[in-house]
Order: sequence, then structure tokens, then C-alpha cells
Amino acid sequence: MSDVVITEVNEGVMTITLNRPEAKNAVNLAMAEGLAAAIIELDSNDDIRVAILTGSNNTFCSGMDLKAFVSGEVPYIKDRGFGGLTEAPPAKPLIAAVEGYALAGGCELAMVCDLIVAAETAKFGVPEVKRGLAAGAGGLLRFPRQLPYRVAMELALTGDFMDAARAKDLGFINQTVPEGEAFAAAQGLAAKIAGNGPLAVKLSKQVVRDSEDWSTGEMFGRQQDILQPVFTSEDAIEGAMAFAEKRAPNWKGR
Repeated sequence: MSDVVITEVNEGVMTITLNRPEAKNAVNLAMAEGLAAAIIELDSNDDIRVAILTGSNNTFCSGMDLKAFVSGEVPYIKDRGFGGLTEAPPAKPLIAAVEGYALAGGCELAMVCDLIVAAETAKFGVPEVKRGLAAGAGGLLRFPRQLPYRVAMELALTGDFMDAARAKDLGFINQTVPEGEAFAAAQGLAAKIAGNGPLAVKLSKQVVRDSEDWSTGEMFGRQQDILQPVFTSEDAIEGAMAFAEKRAPNWKGR
């Protein structure tokens, strides 16, 4: 793994740290490759239940490395998108722990995450239009799905920032915490998720994510197709037995 993306796994939780503090964790090709590798490891390793995406030195991510962009380097991975993530989110839960700025591509990376915890001083935004660019790594697509239409349009067209308080009021993020505590709060959420049945968690995420595009007439049938393995799994029996025996379950993910 590249030193611009640092990973650590502890008790089923992977921490993925964007680590280019000298560039406010701006994404270059090396970081995109490292992040893609981390996401592939997250989904392929049965010992990992959930991941936290964060940035070093009290900054989440300032977006694409514009100096690298001007020199002809593009931080996109084929079939995976900007940063190796925006077009290929993991099947397992991903939590963003945001300190400082999550701007442009950095905001688009945060938007891919299933949960967002942010410091009270954090800022979000897609200021690409201020540089003659557009938020083509998912911002223009995901903002209208995660925010009211006019707020999404305001942010996309003005390039202005949104503070953490407004983001929370609008349901864009889950929690705000004092500055410096975003990662600890994300760890708390991750521990709760890691303690649940891994198959149930993974497939529950799939239903929540995919059902947005399902019609009323098809939604229960499509949900059943996805969730059937949960109800016939060893984990379902283990969860019921553990409850009856008043002990912690021993999940197998099957």
C-alpha cells in the first residue's frame, strides 16, 4: 500500500487515512490507486466488517490535486472513478470522519460514504465552478439525492461552502462533534456496526442503496431476492440462540 493511503484493521474495523498533509490530502493518481486497493481489500477480506475514511493533519480532503491535473495527471481509476471510489462504492459500510475541509473531489468522496461524522468546524462544498470546472465525480449526481433540490442547485452553481451545522440540519451528515473528535465518533459508529451480523449488514446496505430506483410494484419482490440469504443463514440461527442464551453472538457471515 502506498504511504499516501494508510490502512489499519482493528477488531473488524478498517481505518483508511488519506495522507498527503502537505497538499491538504489532495488526490493524485498514487492516492487514487491506494484508495482503490483499500476498498478492494475491505470487500474481499471477511475479517473486515466496516471501514472509516478520514484524512491526516485535521483535513479530510481538499479535492483533486490541481497541480498534478495541470501536468496531465488524472486521479481516476478505470471502472472505479475519481479517487478509485466514486463510481465503485464498497458493498460493506463506509463511514467518513471529517475534520477541516471536504471540498470538491473531497466532498464527492464523503458523499460516497454511508455515514458521515464531522467536526463542528468542518466545511463541505463543490467549488469546481469557481475554477471553470464542474463537480463531475459524483457531486452533481449525488447532491440532489442527498439534499433538497434548491440547496443542491445552490451549492453546485455558486461553489459556496456549507458548514457542518447546516449540513446536519439538512440531513447530509449524521453527527457533529467538537473539533478533533470526528474520528473517535466514527469509531463508535463503526464498533456498533461491526458487532452486528455481517451478512445482514451488507445486504441491508444493498437494499437501502439500490431501492431508490425501484418502483412501488417491484420493491418488495426485489428486497426479498436480496434478503432471502439472511433469513436462511447460519447467522440468523446464531443470533436467535445468542439472544435466548443471553450471550454475544459468534457471527460467521453466512
